[in-house]
Parts: sequence; C-alpha cells; structure tokens
Amino acid sequence: MTDQPQNVFGGVDTHTDTHHAAVVDQVGRHLADAQFPTTKQGYRALLDWLRSHGTVRAVGVEGTGSYGTQLARVLGAAGLTVFDINRPDRRIRYQQGKSDPIDAYAAAQAVASGRATIIPKTHGGAAEALRLLHTARTSAVKARTQAINQIRSHLVTAPDALRAQLRSMSSPDLIATCARLRPTADLTDPAAAAKFTLRRLARRYQDLDQEIAEYDAELSALATQAAPGLMAVYGVGPETAARLLAAAGDNPERLCSEAAFAHLCGAAPIPASSGRRDRHRLNRGGNRSANAALYRIAVVRMQHDLRTRDYVARRTAQGLQKKDIIRCLKRYIAREVYRALTCTNIPETTSDALLDRR
Repeated sequence: MTDQPQNVFGGVDTHTDTHHAAVVDQVGRHLADAQFPTTKQGYRALLDWLRSHGTVRAVGVEGTGSYGTQLARVLGAAGLTVFDINRPDRRIRYQQGKSDPIDAYAAAQAVASGRATIIPKTHGGAAEALRLLHTARTSAVKARTQAINQIRSHLVTAPDALRAQLRSMSSPDLIATCARLRPTADLTDPAAAAKFTLRRLARRYQDLDQEIAEYDAELSALATQAAPGLMAVYGVGPETAARLLAAAGDNPERLCSEAAFAHLCGAAPIPASSGRRDRHRLNRGGNRSANAALYRIAVVRMQHDLRTRDYVARRTAQGLQKKDIIRCLKRYIAREVYRALTCTNIPETTSDALLDRR
C-alpha cells in the first residue's frame, strides 16, 4: 500500500526583501519553516518548497495588498487557494512573542483552523489601474492645496505694496497674477524674493492643476469602461467610482453578499443599545476611502435628489440626528453599489424601505 501525501497548510510572513514561510499539518503541528527572497526565483522556490511537504490545501499570506501582492499572484496562478491574513494584534504578540517564524506559523494555523476566510484582491485588472491613478491624483491634490496655502501664508509677511495688490483676490485670480510676477534679479531684496517665491508656487499650482485634470479624464474613461453600471448610479463620479472599485478589487465576487461589501466600506451599522434605548452608531472601521466615497454620494443625493430629500425630512421629523440619517443613506448606497459592481439581482424596493433596515 502506497503512502498518500499528507495535506498541509502554508503561512507566509511578508517583508520588503524576504518572505518567511511555514508549513503545518491538518491539526496545526509545526512541520518546517524557511526564508526566501522576494524575487521571481524566490517565489518559485517558495512554491516548490511548500509542495515538497505534501498536498498544499491553502496558503495564508500576510499583507496581500502590499508586501505579499506578487507572492499572492504567483500562488494563485499555480492553482493554490490563498487567504489574506491580518497581522496578530498586540495582545497576542505580547503573549506569544514576535518573530518571522512565529508570524508565519500563526498564518498557517489560521488557515488550517478555518479562521482565515478573507480572499485577497487579484490586483490584476482595471480596479488596480484605477487605484494607482487615484493614489497619484490624491497626492497631486494634496500638493496643490499645500501650494495655495503657502501662497496665502507668504502674503501675510510680504511687503505692503505686494500684499495690497494681492490680498483681496480670489484664488484663481491670485494664482494667475502670481504666475505673471516679474521679480528683479537681486534676490537679496525681500520684495524680489517674495515675487520669485510666489511665482514659483503659482506655477507649481498650475502644473498640478493640469495634472489633476489629466488624471480626472483618465479616471473617467477607465471607470466608464470598467464599470458602466456603477457610473450610472446617481451621485457617482469618476473619483468616487475609483475609490469604490479599488476597495472591491478586480474580483468583487470574493465578497459573499452586499452586507459584506457594506462592512468592507465601514457602512454596516454597529449596535450601540443599552437598556431601553435601541440605537446603532457609525462604523469607524473598514476601508475609509470607500466610506468617504459613500459619504460624498449621500451628500450629493441629500442636496439634489428629491426622494432622498423627502426621506431626510421625514426621518428628521422622527427625531433622527443628521449623522444617523447619513449612516442609513450610506448603507442603502452600499447595497446599490454592490448590485452595480456584481450585477446581482437583489430585489428592488423603495429607498425608504431599504433605509429603514438597521
């Protein structure tokens, strides 16, 4: 009688230059651990090493959205089931200690015990492209805001003649005027140095403004091509669509239900009841970028959508605070967005009936 290969589970603690892998059997007993470089050859060696210990049922990888992204791709392409592993909290690390082998074995045991259930994003399609473009756009927006703030700050201490000329201007006029300033060559003169600095900052602002406009055009085209159903949702624009698609990933089917998507976006209500008071509070967890997108959609609808405005008025008359009304709106919008992302046939109901569910 031939011996059948045993079923094993893998776990990987990921880092920038190296990954530490561990293998356990079906009952969680430690079998072996080893370290591999984060190169193409290293990923292949790690895969072969895992398979040398038996039939690999699943692998838990820490940080599939950062250091473990490429490894998760390699393991998935090889036909292995990959789960995303949350790093141990401080209490567990205080009790068990911290090292690469400990973390790798903990990841493998989480998979073997069934505690690990999160399927990672594939990071290989339009959603990943949108995430990259949106990240770059966000940094450009922050730099543009910093530039105009610096211009306003420099005007406070600028020479009187220059400050009197520029202080009452609106932001567009201020940028255009500062970009046309002609300082003298002698920068030891404070007035010349102020004009030189303001001109550089204004031109930086203009360059960033053009860059942001290009990002917006690219995001709009890509989001419309990747998820036309999502772009058709009331209140969704290219920037909010990019946030939501990046959160869902290129494989939104990994989210088992619209409730799971709402929880991912931090829009699932959290019970906060006590005694005779039955209430829910805002969820401050989840993907905060996606949560901000849902908030923006809710605000747009509260301002321009007649059904939403009627709903807000009715709920306000019932005694709900604005934050609770927005929480209800975000929960409904998450349901609608999930339907647009996955094209699932969730039963259509009125907005009021959906929002009344807590």
